[in-house]
Amino acid sequence: MEDNLSYMRTEAPLLAPLFRSDGQARLLSTLVLTGDELSISDLAKRAELAYPTAHREVARLVDAGILSERRVGRTRLVRANDESPLVGPLRHILTVVTGPVVILAEELARIDGIEAAFLYGSFAARMLGEGGAAPNDIDLMVLGEPDVDAVYEACTRVESAVRRPVNPTILTPQEFAASSGFLNNVRSGSAVAVIGGLPWH
Repeated sequence: MEDNLSYMRTEAPLLAPLFRSDGQARLLSTLVLTGDELSISDLAKRAELAYPTAHREVARLVDAGILSERRVGRTRLVRANDESPLVGPLRHILTVVTGPVVILAEELARIDGIEAAFLYGSFAARMLGEGGAAPNDIDLMVLGEPDVDAVYEACTRVESAVRRPVNPTILTPQEFAASSGFLNNVRSGSAVAVIGGLPWH
């Protein structure tokens, strides 16, 4: 996702307009869905936010009791505050809204033979702020030569968590490079990287 600069939105996200901004949703996802404790600079990098933006968002969320912080030397470490009554419901919402990228990345990283994976179609478009109807499912492109059954089993587990069908298409990089109406539409449309960069960038 590091190459996908159009993902750096700060407006209210179309998939979940209850969040103040898309950046806030990404920042919360990075902490709430993983349980990680991070410095603000590491958090900014993982959530793809400028450091000052991450710093402001963290201050708001610490004040609200959603995040907790501690200092190790001069470093501020922040994490989701599991004692907050808001964190549990937030985790459920974020799992459905931004969870597909986070959870798919974790699941697919365990499978050998995957060179790249990305979301495309309407779910990716809504993540990138493009208008349209709420997506009913999630389209996933997997490039490489993984165990097909393992990919489908991973997608089934993710479906249960995010409450949307996950439709994987598995191709070798050579097959993906071919010209067809479907593949041309995928390459020219919206996409959000899950593993590796987008293969045409």
